[in-house]
Amino acid sequence: MIENVLLGWGTHYKLAARLLNFININTDLATFRLHSPATDIIFPIMKKNKLRRATILKVALIFAAVLTIGWIIPQHLVMPVEGASRHSYDQNSFWAYPWGESVTHKGVDIFAKEGTNVHSATAGLVVAAGQNRLGGNFVMVLGPQWRLHYYAHLHEIRTYVLTPVSHSSILGTVGNTGDAKGKPTHLHYTIKSVFPCPWRIDHSHQGWKKAFYLNPIPYLNDSPQKPTV
Repeated sequence: MIENVLLGWGTHYKLAARLLNFININTDLATFRLHSPATDIIFPIMKKNKLRRATILKVALIFAAVLTIGWIIPQHLVMPVEGASRHSYDQNSFWAYPWGESVTHKGVDIFAKEGTNVHSATAGLVVAAGQNRLGGNFVMVLGPQWRLHYYAHLHEIRTYVLTPVSHSSILGTVGNTGDAKGKPTHLHYTIKSVFPCPWRIDHSHQGWKKAFYLNPIPYLNDSPQKPTV
């Protein structure tokens, strides 16, 4: 099943699918050999231990493969807001201080009219969607390189948890929900790394948190613009 999903996402994922298939075939073969009648009769305890080891090996190999695949898949980030450009956001807004309850601004605000479509900036999987006090209506997507892409202050949500998404997928629309109520409508967009990057830490306010939060502005500046549909 995992292999079919990866293959369906494009040619970049064929190698990853083959790797998972290789692990399945070889570990299944090892498990199959442990079910011979001779092993059942003569070495019942040994068979049980070897079967357990084969299962652990399979799980460990699949886990390692998934981690590796997550790192090698290219990001290919695009502008998430239809019709927006580098002039739609403040070039110096990342880690702006002070910034309300958040203390620092851990993303970028992309301004657009209410109801403007918000697309997924990368291919990935929706891992959360709902409401919270600060972000209002939000969607979170797990994308390549084990990065979480957070879309907040949405007027409405148009996706569901565990939905695979691509650049053409509409996650929701621009709004001003949460603590953006009463402010100009915009998308708050954050990129957060699942694994820490300690070399990004500095002496700014909350500088240690930069190990997890990436500045999305350079990526957006270099990304293709999403035309208005």
